[in-house]
Formats: sequence, C-alpha cells, structure tokens
Amino acid sequence: MKIALDPYMIRDTPLLELPAVVAELGYEWIELSPREDFIPFFRHPRVDDATVRKFRKALDAAGVGISSMLPLFRWSGPDEDDRQAAVRYWKRSIQIAADLGVDSMISEFNGRPEQADRSEAQFWKSLDELLPVFEREGIHLALEPHPDDFIENGYDAVNLIRGINHPNVTFLYCAPHTFHIGNDAPGIIQYAGDLLTHVHLADAFDHTASSGNRYILNPPGTPARIHQHLDMGQGEVDFGELFRELKANNFDGTLTACVFAWEERAHESSRFMREKIDGYLAAGS
Repeated sequence: MKIALDPYMIRDTPLLELPAVVAELGYEWIELSPREDFIPFFRHPRVDDATVRKFRKALDAAGVGISSMLPLFRWSGPDEDDRQAAVRYWKRSIQIAADLGVDSMISEFNGRPEQADRSEAQFWKSLDELLPVFEREGIHLALEPHPDDFIENGYDAVNLIRGINHPNVTFLYCAPHTFHIGNDAPGIIQYAGDLLTHVHLADAFDHTASSGNRYILNPPGTPARIHQHLDMGQGEVDFGELFRELKANNFDGTLTACVFAWEERAHESSRFMREKIDGYLAAGS
C-alpha cells in the first residue's frame, strides 16, 4: 500500500524543491495535482523535457516517488473544440508521466450534469483516442465521480468503469465527496471490489443535513455544489467504517492525504493526516 500526499496546499514550493519538502513531512509518495509550472487546471502542460529530467533527479535524491499524476481537463465537455484541446493536453501529460516513470494517473469524469448524455458521448470519444496511448505507455487511469460532473453517484461511476471494460481503467473513492456521491462509503467500496485502486482522504460536512439547511446558498435553488477537504476528524465522514470496509475489501492501493482547507498550516495539516492514516491502518491490522 502507498500513502501519498497531494501537495496542492504547498504548490508555491518550487517544483525541484518539492520532493525534499514532502519527505520532510513524512511521506514517501506524491500524488501530483495541478500546479501552474507543471500541468495547470484545464490548460496545456507548462513543463518542458529538461525540467522533467531535473524533477526526476530531485525525486530520486529525496527518496520520494510519484504514486500518480492528477490532470484535470475538459475531455467530456459538451463543446467539441474544448474536448479536442483536452485530448491534446492529455497526450502531453501522459508523455510526461511516462518520462517520470509514473504508471498511474487520476482524473475526474468532467462534463456537465445538465447535459449528461452529450457529455458521456464526448467522454467515450476521448477514451477512444486516449486508451491506446495509455496502453502504449503502460499507464493506468483511476477515475472518480466529482460534484458537478456528468456522473456524480459512486455506484453509477463504478458501472460506467465496468462498461469501459479495460484493465487499465479503475475507480477512485474520494472521502470528502461522500455526501455528494451516495453517502455510502462501505457500500460503494464493496460494490467496486477489485476496481478500487485509489482513495482520497479528507473530511467534509454533510451538506444535506438539517433538511438541506446546513449551508444556505443564494439564490435559492442554485445548482452549485459545496463540500470541503478538511483534516480527518473535522467533519462528518465516518472514517472508521471506511477503513473497516477497505480492510474487508483487501485494499492494497494508494491512500492520498487530500486536504485543501488549511494553506496557512499546510505542513501541520500534512503531518497530522499522515499520523491519522497510520493510526487507522494500525487499528485495523
């Protein structure tokens, strides 16, 4: 099992210094999420081959590996120009991952929930172009349902991934999305079975509580989604039942500390998350 840190809260750390900082925080693995000098959100990668080589040396020197890379592109968006651009960005990102020796990438379904059928058609069109590239480079892809994607429910996401029917494509369960994707971590984990290869760990409050009045959003009826990525124990996700089901499922994939809420105490939060993850794993051993 790999325990990784998503270093988004420390994304201002220079890229070549990042591995040493992650090691100092107590992690052997990085889940590399979007950053402006590497692969930014929804835009073409910015990093060049020379920097990729330097980054690989910095990783080796720090004794830190990249468990996975997480690009986010509009590959299922209903706009065809956006989709074609996203496929171009994906191909460059896959090449970067291969050059770094990374064999796992993560992403979201993307698309629009109000145009779910159109978005799914765009998704399959992109997969037709990208799956051969993933195969050629020997890279696996883990997909997660995300609030405001064309697929938001965990069970529906597992069903779609089964429909892809490809050994390189698996499922990611994101704990801070628990209350958007079905509020049934044990059930979804059990349903996913061997398809589950990655878990994102952070806490969130149940936005559906208090008759839906836990959060007041204006204007009334807005379709906006709201959730957090808090330190474990600060919200309402039941991590005890989540870890019990991971053990029952013989999970041996990647657990990623994925907190975004505390940039002012990013180092403290990252160390705390490592301790909590280790504690839950020890309790279940």
